[in-house]
Amino acid sequence: MLEVLIFIYQNYWDKHDEVESKETDEAIMAYELSQAGFNHQDILHAVDWVKDLRRSVQQPQYQQDPAALRIFCELERNKINDESLNFLCLLQQSELITAYERDLIIDRAMVLPQETLRMEDIRWITMMVLWDESRKQDYLFVEDALFNPKGLSLQ
Repeated sequence: MLEVLIFIYQNYWDKHDEVESKETDEAIMAYELSQAGFNHQDILHAVDWVKDLRRSVQQPQYQQDPAALRIFCELERNKINDESLNFLCLLQQSELITAYERDLIIDRAMVLPQETLRMEDIRWITMMVLWDESRKQDYLFVEDALFNPKGLSLQ
């Protein structure tokens, strides 16, 4: 399903207001995804994933105590590897994402059907969350990290 999300992100994300506003646009997108060779169930799940992300982004964000420590549960640690969790912590410590956004990224990752997620998967999910929140400047940093992971450094 992540492949469908990446395809949607690359081809439709900048038009998401139009796609979400009309059922016919969603039907056209589903048809085009089907023509691109994606499985019907994966398409339906991906569209639901995007809708859930948009609903979550529109919710009021909580404020976390800066001294609070996030403990990852066993399910999260089994699905998301240490490198990816460290990446999210780095983004948060660098104030590129908030605690709420970190948890939103983890939430979106946990509902994917894959048993485990790679670092690249978490970077894609992070870009989708930031893009959907119209955080293009931070999105560009993550995009650079995705396509140039060896060059990722904070200065």
